[in-house]
Amino acid sequence: MSAQQDHHEFILGNENSQTSGVVLEDFDSAFTNQFYHSHLDDLSNINSSSIVAAASIVARTLYILASNNKDLTATSLSAINVNASLVEELMGCLLSCEPGLSCGLVNHYISPTNTCPSHYVGVLVGEPSSTPYPGYISDVSRFLWNFLAEKTSIPSESASSACPKNCSGTNHLCVRSEKDGKGVCMVSTTRYVPAYSTRLKFESESWELLPPNSSDDPMGLVDPVWTESNWRTIGLQVYTVQHAFYDTIVLLAGVSLTILAYLAILLIRSIINKALKQD
Repeated sequence: MSAQQDHHEFILGNENSQTSGVVLEDFDSAFTNQFYHSHLDDLSNINSSSIVAAASIVARTLYILASNNKDLTATSLSAINVNASLVEELMGCLLSCEPGLSCGLVNHYISPTNTCPSHYVGVLVGEPSSTPYPGYISDVSRFLWNFLAEKTSIPSESASSACPKNCSGTNHLCVRSEKDGKGVCMVSTTRYVPAYSTRLKFESESWELLPPNSSDDPMGLVDPVWTESNWRTIGLQVYTVQHAFYDTIVLLAGVSLTILAYLAILLIRSIINKALKQD
């Protein structure tokens, strides 16, 4: 039995298993990449066939979970295969500088500013907004957003319409707008979740970016990555801090009220004592 069939048997034969997760690996006993996490760890150390095999297993697993069909056959599952040439093209575009982001696939969606892809997730230094400024978003992030939005899109009445005129419906996204300034409207649930700098400070009804190495930097680092989970709606709640002068006024008012209350108690006690002596 082939390794591919072994995976099928594992998936089909463990429907009632209590296993919470499965780790897919491309090695049997030990990790053998001697260049791991070094400057020599490049595209030549990545086996594209392993990525294709792992992606195919994930795709078949998702198909099994989505179909809820108990009579799946090995033939129907083996028909679900990942596009190996697309994987090779993506690896060349995203994992090396040749061709890098100058490849045709990337240029089909965006206008990259660099040839070599950056694998740093990036932190936005601008103020939080529903639509981040494209110049603050890295080439890789913009490409992946456009690529996934198109690949996961579904047909719609305005699918062929130019953006953004007819692209304001629910889950409508404007894809490939960088190339011709218009783009194409598609229906997809792909979302871009930005990571904002922890140096952002909200003061006097506006956002301010604190300088590096500021005493107000809670993490002690310049722009450490911080992002929320991909919830349906990401919100921000801001609490304003009162001025010190206002706190001083409140304190003085409290002290004055306490003194007046004490004097009132003494006055009332004196009146009561006089009334008792007269009786």
